[in-house]
Amino acid sequence: MIHSPIVPCIWLDDQAEAAADAYLAAFGGGSIDAVAHYPGSTPNPSGRPPGSVVTVDLTVAGQRFTLLNGGPAFTINPSISFFVFLPTAAEVDDLFHALADGGAALMPLDAYAWSERYAWVQDRYGVSWQVMVAPGVERATVAPCLMFTGAQHGRAREAIDAYVAAFPGSRVGFVDTYDSTEGPEGTVKHGRFALAGRPMAAMDSAYEHGFAFNEAVSLQVMCADQDEVDRLWTTLAEGGEHGPCGWLKDRFGVSWQVVPEALAGWLSSGDVAARERTFAAMLEMGKLDVEGLRRAYGGG
Repeated sequence: MIHSPIVPCIWLDDQAEAAADAYLAAFGGGSIDAVAHYPGSTPNPSGRPPGSVVTVDLTVAGQRFTLLNGGPAFTINPSISFFVFLPTAAEVDDLFHALADGGAALMPLDAYAWSERYAWVQDRYGVSWQVMVAPGVERATVAPCLMFTGAQHGRAREAIDAYVAAFPGSRVGFVDTYDSTEGPEGTVKHGRFALAGRPMAAMDSAYEHGFAFNEAVSLQVMCADQDEVDRLWTTLAEGGEHGPCGWLKDRFGVSWQVVPEALAGWLSSGDVAARERTFAAMLEMGKLDVEGLRRAYGGG
């Protein structure tokens, strides 16, 4: 498993539990790491039933995910997809067919210039996956991929550099750009980079796709302490905007959640009163106050 503080969050409409089961089956295993519930005693902003599941945290192919029952406010689109690098064509075929069940192929399963076996598939929940054979890969590896299109087209390299600067221990792998015969010259055809140990990818697309980054797929940053929360809250939102409950949008339109690592445990605790106090305290915050959340959990 890759240990990274960056955990993708997928916004669903009352499908988190079903999606978690489907992904565990598609990837041939994994784990449910935590399940959190909305307060049973007070209303919640999503309008979901009191006491119902709010998030399911799971791990598949060494990648942690959070699945969020947030209601119908946002619709998932391919602006953020997930590369799955696999050792063999047979594994690509199996995963493609599992994810395509009830979904649709955006690029059919075939041989392409960049991989002997590749497909881009949108699953039944709207999440996009790019599955491919990758030389040298010994086991399935997942990398979120950001597509810069529309108003953000041409900003992929700027974003890569900004993200690598924001996270200590990060690096640029390679950036392949278009020449004048392929597309807008100098824009990013495909870029690979790593953020605090998390493999990532980015690309520019000059096509009119009709979609853009939104909150439906966000990137959570699990922070060790208040200093880290403060720094990333300020750095990532520079030129963008702050939101409630630790959410922000960066200047490229990508949504992030800057949260303390301990929060998932507090919100999924078996102590119902403690987790409901924590949830209520979080709703009152923009930037998350780690000590305030700890006090709420403890009843202080």
